Amino acid sequence: MTVPLLKIGAVLSTMAMVTNWMSQTLPSLVGLNGTAVSRAGTSEKISPDEGWQVYTSAQAPDGKCLCTAVIPVQGTCSRDLRSHQLRQLMEKVQNISQSMEVLDLRTYRDLQYVRNTESLMKGLDSRLKVAAESQKSLNAKSFQELKDKMTELLPLMPVLDQYKSDTRLIVHLKEEVRNLSGSLLAIQEEMGAYDYEELQQRVLTLEARLHACMQKLGCGKLTGVSNPITIRASGSRFGSWMTDTMTPSADSRVWYMDGYYKGRRVLEFRTMNDFVTGQNFVQHLLPHPWAGTGHVVFNGSLYYNKYQSNIAVKYHFRSRSVLVQRSLAGAGYNNTFPYSWGGFSDIDFMVDESGLWAVYTTNQNAGNIVVSRVDPQTLEVLRSWDTGYPKRSAGESFMICGTLYVTNSHLAGAKIYFAYYTNTSSYEYTDIPFHNQYSHISMLDYNPRERVLYTWNNGHQVIYNVTLFHVIKTSGEL
Repeated sequence: MTVPLLKIGAVLSTMAMVTNWMSQTLPSLVGLNGTAVSRAGTSEKISPDEGWQVYTSAQAPDGKCLCTAVIPVQGTCSRDLRSHQLRQLMEKVQNISQSMEVLDLRTYRDLQYVRNTESLMKGLDSRLKVAAESQKSLNAKSFQELKDKMTELLPLMPVLDQYKSDTRLIVHLKEEVRNLSGSLLAIQEEMGAYDYEELQQRVLTLEARLHACMQKLGCGKLTGVSNPITIRASGSRFGSWMTDTMTPSADSRVWYMDGYYKGRRVLEFRTMNDFVTGQNFVQHLLPHPWAGTGHVVFNGSLYYNKYQSNIAVKYHFRSRSVLVQRSLAGAGYNNTFPYSWGGFSDIDFMVDESGLWAVYTTNQNAGNIVVSRVDPQTLEVLRSWDTGYPKRSAGESFMICGTLYVTNSHLAGAKIYFAYYTNTSSYEYTDIPFHNQYSHISMLDYNPRERVLYTWNNGHQVIYNVTLFHVIKTSGEL
C-alpha cells in the first residue's frame, strides 16, 4: 500500500523541480526579470521639434539608473502583446508552484501517517490470515480484537481518498506544464528564438540607450523625493557623510564625519560596501576643527567651515594638506544664524551641476538665507543672492541645478517648502513631501553625480532618490 504513495511523492518532487526551473529560467529567457528586452533593438524616431517630457529618478535602490520618457501626443507607441502573454505565463507558473508546495506538504504529512499505521496493518493482516485458516478458533475475544484493529485503521480512509484527488490534480498540473511549454515555444519562435548571447546584447544596447537618455536630460526641476533608504546606523545624533560630487563613477569612496563641532577626524572608506560594514578605511586628521555639518567633498578636496570663524577651508585628501582658506565676508558663525536644529550650522557648503556653493546669512541680510557661488580653487565669492527666507526657520537646504530647495523643519512632518531660482532671481513656495523617518535631520546634501540626497538622520545614514522634470529637444534616436 505504501508503494503507490512513494511514487506520488516522487512525481511531486519531479514536478516541483520542473516548475522551479521554469520560474527561474522563464523570466531570464523572455526578459521579464527587471529588464524590458521585448522592444530592445528597436528605435523610436521623432522630429527635432518634438519635445519629450521626461521624468527621471536617477538611481533605484539596487543602483540601476531609471529613465522614463513620456512621448508627446502626436507620437505613437504600440503595445507589445507578447509581454502581456509572457506575464500571464509567469502568473500560471507561480500558481502551479504554489499548488506543488501544498501537494508536497500534504504528501509528506500523510505519508508519515501511513508509515505510522503500517505496523497496525501488518498485525491486522496476520490476524486475518489466521482467522481465514481456522475459523473455528475465532472466538468472541479474538473477533473483538480484530474489530478494534479495524477501528484504528479507519482514519486512513480519508487519507487515501485525498490521494485519489491529488492524483487527479497532478494529472491536471502536468497538462498545464505541457501547455505552458507549448505557449513558451510558440512565443519564442515568434520572437526569433533568441539565444542568451543575443538577449544579452539587446540588454547592453538598451542600457546604452538609457545612458544616452540620461546624458541628454541635464538639469530639471525637482518634483518628488523617494522614500528614505537607510544605508547604515552609526555615530552620534549629528554628523555628515558623503561621496565625491565630481570624480568618475568608478571612484566610490565614502567620507564620514561624526559630530557637529570641534571635530577633526575624517574617515575615508574605500567603497560604499566597506562603509556599510565599517571596514577598509583610512583616517584623516584635519589641521583645523570643523563647525556644523555642512561639509562637501568636491574633486578630491573637502570644503568645510573652520570652528569659531566664518573661514572656509579647502583640505586636499591626497596631499593631506590645506590648499586654501578664506573668510566669507559678513557671514554669521558660532550659532549666530544656524538652521532650526542649531549645531553651529551657520555655513553650509553644497555642490550641484553648476559647481560649488555656500549657503549662510549675514546681519545685513537680516538673517535671511544668502546663496553664493564660490570659486572652488580660490574660495572667492563670485556672486550672491538674497533669498528672503529666514535661515532659522529652515530645517535644512540643498542645491539642484542652480535652485536652492529648503525644508520647513528638521523634525518629523517636514516637507520641501521653498525654492529659490538663481537663474531668474525668483522664488516660489512648494509642497513636496519629504519623509523624515528618524525624526531629526542634521545634514542634507545633493550629489549631482549620483542624483541622490545624502542625509544624516538621528544617527542613521540615509539616501533619497530625486525625481526631476525635464522638457528636452531631441533628434534621431534616443
